[in-house]
Amino acid sequence: MVDIVSRHVDLKKAGINHKGLCPFHGEKSPSFIVSPSRQTYHCFGCGVHGNAVGFLMEHLGIGFVDAVRDLAQQAGMQVPEDDRSPADREREKLVKQRQATLTEVLAKASQHYRQQLKSSPRAIDYLKGRGLTGQIAAQFGLGYSPEGWRTLASAFPAYDDPLLVETGLVILQDDPGKSEAEQRRYDRFRDRIMFPIRNVQGDVIGFGGRVLDKGEPKYLNSPETPVFSKGKELYGLYEARPDMRRRGYALVVEGYMDVVALAQSGFGNAVATLGTACTQDHVQKLFRFTESVVFSFDGDAAGRRAAGRAMEAALPHATETRTIKFLFLPAEHDPDSYVRELGADAFERCVEQAIPLSRQLMDSAAEGCDLGSPEGRARMLTNARPLWFALPEGLLKRQLLGELARRAQLPDQELLGLWQATAPRPRMEHRQGDAPAMQAGHGAPGAYGAHGGHGGHGAPGRATRAAGAPSGDGAGPGPHPHFADIPTSAYGDEGDFHGDLHDIAPPVDAHGGYGGYGASPAMGGGAPGGAGGAGGGYGNGNRYGPGYGAQGSPSGAAGASASGGFKGKGDFKGKFGGKGGRWNDWKRRDQDPTIGMPRKAPPAPMDHAVRMLLLHGELWQVLSEQDLQLLHELPAEHGQLIAWLERFMMDHGPSPWAVLQIALVEADQLELAQRVCGGPLTAPPADESAHDEFRHVMRKLWIVRLEQEATQIATSQSPDIGKLKLIRNQIEELKAV
Repeated sequence: MVDIVSRHVDLKKAGINHKGLCPFHGEKSPSFIVSPSRQTYHCFGCGVHGNAVGFLMEHLGIGFVDAVRDLAQQAGMQVPEDDRSPADREREKLVKQRQATLTEVLAKASQHYRQQLKSSPRAIDYLKGRGLTGQIAAQFGLGYSPEGWRTLASAFPAYDDPLLVETGLVILQDDPGKSEAEQRRYDRFRDRIMFPIRNVQGDVIGFGGRVLDKGEPKYLNSPETPVFSKGKELYGLYEARPDMRRRGYALVVEGYMDVVALAQSGFGNAVATLGTACTQDHVQKLFRFTESVVFSFDGDAAGRRAAGRAMEAALPHATETRTIKFLFLPAEHDPDSYVRELGADAFERCVEQAIPLSRQLMDSAAEGCDLGSPEGRARMLTNARPLWFALPEGLLKRQLLGELARRAQLPDQELLGLWQATAPRPRMEHRQGDAPAMQAGHGAPGAYGAHGGHGGHGAPGRATRAAGAPSGDGAGPGPHPHFADIPTSAYGDEGDFHGDLHDIAPPVDAHGGYGGYGASPAMGGGAPGGAGGAGGGYGNGNRYGPGYGAQGSPSGAAGASASGGFKGKGDFKGKFGGKGGRWNDWKRRDQDPTIGMPRKAPPAPMDHAVRMLLLHGELWQVLSEQDLQLLHELPAEHGQLIAWLERFMMDHGPSPWAVLQIALVEADQLELAQRVCGGPLTAPPADESAHDEFRHVMRKLWIVRLEQEATQIATSQSPDIGKLKLIRNQIEELKAV
């Protein structure tokens, strides 16, 4: 017992027992006693007690079986595994050995980064400027990765060691024309404050890096490795466990710096997700250490959406014995800035006033609903239904049913009967590997990629350049200032045109607007963000079904090219106009079954936008925050599907239609998707003009949005003529692109 505990606690002999500082709560005088004769431990401060198995379960947050295996391994024994073959046991042994090797490499890198921090006045000044002391930096093992492409070469004897690539510390530039030995290697993290990410055992399994100055991405994480999964790990959990027990709850925030700053201010129970939405795995792991969780988010629209995803992840784990709350800070603050500006006591009061799960669910379901009308109450129940079904059976679920029924002005049993009659089918659990995780893109030396920055390896994300920001080399906005809520991509000022005009057939109302729909290169370096193309347009009419051709052209035809003339794309085979050519030599490769049928009207812009996001997952990466907010505000089922799609993309990244279709079926959302998009959905062929077409559709959505706002102003009792004129100017600008 003493040997087991002493691996985790510094024990000293005290008579027949051993004494040390309790690992389960913060204390300055030792009150934690280990008895060799009774083979037990007991803390006179917090009252915890147990045996060796219980100690490992409580301290490491593992289950009984894993604790027994850990003890057996320490004793050189093997736990009988009747359900595993010898091959499976050998395979598991090799996996554990491999993981141990990788964590050793990461621990060595962590030590190197800490040494570099000590010799970098610039990095030290940055941390001091954020209000961090050397003690808190040492507690979290903070370090610094210097500028330069191969600084890790001084920490490892062989820079070409494959383990450096496997752990994500080094990027191997993928050049098919060169052998592995000839391919260029360079450090993933450069000129960044380094935050080591530890598992509950205290092993370093990855890193998060933050730029010291301005740059993108601001935070850069290690990629997925055999020892690191962003959807399962929480930053600061290893350090936060004692304070979780002392304070009685876990505080979930959004950034590494928030965790460290809160710990310095006395909130050592804070943890953070690793650049992903909160998942069920995160919540389940937290409930191993506490029965109460408080989620802290910014009060802006993005924070509200993040709270919605956290709520959905927490609902399956909500029981009568657990407490789940939501804290929304003012839009101008995050936890770090709030504590530094207003103090720890003010933040403590915010935590005490956090919203309980039941109220968050009710508010989320009622958002945008007029509860004074039958239609609004019906929509509220429609929003609440999937959330209510996600709750486990118990008193909390029954209580919430009553609250929802009262808001909807229905008897409890009537609402229950209606919902049970249309209960959703049991969902299949997502297995690891069902949907590919979003892979980060390698940023080659000298090119910052879509987002730029110092990292060299940035996860793909949405374009976020502020509207009206300078484009290119300091070029300012045009004579008319851009409308504040509209991304610059809608005006066609991002990227450059790559290709020939005849490659794209724009619709009759879209002339110009060259450029890719991606972010401008950061810091003046790198290539333009998105794929180039003219305008946008509906392109090939057969890609999405009948009626999706260019405006004013027959269904199935792309329309005339901007440069004049029709360019065949191989739809027909045969001869025409040549030697012996006849009209009846032509043969249709894929006969359109809709030929001869009545034409359908072109799709509404919101139908078209949602359809393209479903069939072309890569388009999600080019959405700006303004675009995303606009899509979330789409009415009824469109907005509901966008909310589901965002959660899927945050968890799994852009995925091909085949993978997304399976997820829609399992989530019972496929019928909704087909209804929103106006018919069946099929995998589209590869299309380089999809980005330009999507950009054109989003421009139409912005025009609709502005026209609605202009109508509201014009019909108001005291219209703001200045604002109305500005909005109409923006509409004309968008239509002229």
